[in-house]
Amino acid sequence: MADWTNWAGNQSARPSRVVTPGSAGELGEVLRLAAEEGRTVKAVGSGHSFTSIASAGDGVLVRPEGLMAVRELDRAAGTVTVESGLPLHRLNRLLAAAGLSLTNMGDIEVQTVAGATSTGTHGTGRDSASLAAQVKAVEIVLADGSVQRCSPTENAELFQGARLGLGALGVVSALTFGVEPAFLLSAHEAPMSFDQVLEGFDDFTAVNEHFEFYWFPHTDRCSTKRNNRSQGPAAPLTRFKSWLEDDLLSNTVWEGVCRVGRRFPAAVPAIAQLASRAWSERTYTDLAYKVYTSPRKVRFIEMEYAVPREAATTVLRELKALVERSNWRISFPVEVRTAPADDLWLSTASGRESVYIAVHLYRGTAEQGYFTEVEKLMTAHQGRPHWGKLHTRDAEYLASVYPHFGDFTALRDKVDPGRLFANDYLRRVLGE
Repeated sequence: MADWTNWAGNQSARPSRVVTPGSAGELGEVLRLAAEEGRTVKAVGSGHSFTSIASAGDGVLVRPEGLMAVRELDRAAGTVTVESGLPLHRLNRLLAAAGLSLTNMGDIEVQTVAGATSTGTHGTGRDSASLAAQVKAVEIVLADGSVQRCSPTENAELFQGARLGLGALGVVSALTFGVEPAFLLSAHEAPMSFDQVLEGFDDFTAVNEHFEFYWFPHTDRCSTKRNNRSQGPAAPLTRFKSWLEDDLLSNTVWEGVCRVGRRFPAAVPAIAQLASRAWSERTYTDLAYKVYTSPRKVRFIEMEYAVPREAATTVLRELKALVERSNWRISFPVEVRTAPADDLWLSTASGRESVYIAVHLYRGTAEQGYFTEVEKLMTAHQGRPHWGKLHTRDAEYLASVYPHFGDFTALRDKVDPGRLFANDYLRRVLGE
């Protein structure tokens, strides 16, 4: 037996067996054998979920390294089909080499494609939605070992669930993404006050294709980022400037700052004031994936909720007031992003325009009630938790905020009646 631990170090498991199938057929045999033995099966990616969604417990753990092939790149159709274990950073580079790109993505690229889509990983966008919303077809191995392909025109009900399936319906073996010709993004990053951002929030999100900001607790300061398509020419950050600001300051120095704050909590407000001034204004233009993503080496735990677009500024003001009247010492900034409504059953933006509000704690920092009180605030506004980030919601609550929750659980009953893919997390969020 080998222990499994996630990236943040807050989830672990000791599976009975670890397997690395090299094809969908081999994966089917793994599932059939596990079912005969009465064991559960969970597939893991890079371990970037903070919840126990990928925990195999004492069941069978499926590793992704054997399923990383690029099956087809169809320029005419504007699609690429890749196996489920391929990391996003490899997908980005192979697409760039072919002059292609995903439309939108999150701010890190270390996840596997199936891990990212199955948990609803997203970036920020006025018009473009999550990674799962860019999926055009799914190959999934079901509990009976059968390999099923689904799309809007083939096994359409399974496709509706499997694009963002939480690992509850089967093990995804391959995904087909819609892609487009490679494009440049111009990024404009600038400091701004909290009130300025919220007063201009509607305008910022309307006129920019991608808008996000970070608010530094214990301060009135924010760092904003506006990304928009550009005709060029490319004007990337110099190698030195990129290393200085995105590696040294944002990772190495930030790690040290967080350690000081953890050791001396009373110093956190002063540190926050300094940190909020360290991010200066800058503009650069580069390939889309290089602008969307950045290295994240400082380890933390995270909670994120999607709230209805119209509630966002109210929630953010309430969050700021909550921090100000508490005794908390919060060293990590609060991240705010947007998303258009989509049609995925379990997407946090399902059927409604959404604003994502994410709170973080440096690893090893006492929780202090921060996540607990933030969660109360978010749920008071019908917030939907990110499936891969910490929360305490159960099936009863989630059924009340997802219009298609019952459709998903009914599909699960069809394709996995014996709960081969169940674990404690799925029993809580989907019910028995």
